[in-house]
Amino acid sequence: MAAPEPHESTKRSASTLQERLQAKLDAAPSQDMAGSTGKGFGRILVTVYAILAIAATARGTWQLLDHGSEAPLAYGLSLLAGVIYLVATFALAKGGNVWRKVAWGAVLFEAIGVLTVGISSIFEAGWFPDKSVWSNFGQGYGYIPLVLPFVGMYWLWRTRPSALN
Repeated sequence: MAAPEPHESTKRSASTLQERLQAKLDAAPSQDMAGSTGKGFGRILVTVYAILAIAATARGTWQLLDHGSEAPLAYGLSLLAGVIYLVATFALAKGGNVWRKVAWGAVLFEAIGVLTVGISSIFEAGWFPDKSVWSNFGQGYGYIPLVLPFVGMYWLWRTRPSALN
């Protein structure tokens, strides 16, 4: 026995529904990803930034409060790095046009900071009698501080709205 032929209005509504669904699927990636730095791989990036933010802020604060006079530059830089990581974490998680600009500023500052402090800590070791988050290019943190800003810049570039159209 053959299946009954669907009614014409059912065919038309199924076709319309299929077209609408296809249109949504075609538009979804650009709408969902435009400025969404905290989705997909961005969630992992935000998590790494958050962990580093907590570690650097706690370390810098404790060092400055406990024995800040021993190496104020190194401890101050650790605290500064922690604050930059906090800003980057929040900005990457939020996304959107304004927060993307804030994230770009934070990761660029971070890249310049880790490169400058990394080079300085090698050639002017006397400036850093104790380690900072960025000294020796983040060696004490498994070089994550050296790699992270470049991953952050790549992600911001990759998720830019013009790249998704």
